[in-house]
Amino acid sequence: MQSFRHIQAWRRSTALGTELHRVASGFTRGGHANLRSQLTRAADSIPTNIVEGCGASSKKDFARYLDVSIKSAMETEHHLIAAQNLRLIPPDDSSRLIAEVIEIRKMIFGYRRKILDSLDEDD
Repeated sequence: MQSFRHIQAWRRSTALGTELHRVASGFTRGGHANLRSQLTRAADSIPTNIVEGCGASSKKDFARYLDVSIKSAMETEHHLIAAQNLRLIPPDDSSRLIAEVIEIRKMIFGYRRKILDSLDEDD
């Protein structure tokens, strides 16, 4: 078991989730409550899976949680694109948020690769 607080991807994805909750609070018009819910749940899942993975009993299990976190980042990106296409988020804001999700996903992917590589070294 390890602490999650030192993981930069956790810090950034937590901040992103907070921002997306604020941004998505304006999705009430036009019946976009479902998109708001999907976006915020996917964004919340990114750091949550990192945290859960830190409590995993093995490195392999931790890597599996990081994989789920990567998938949640992919889903978050999709929902941001949908919100952009529906003009629920201004283009500059959506571009910035999408870029942040992509960067976080890359960070998690790199961390997952490091964990998996350490499994190979243990053999």
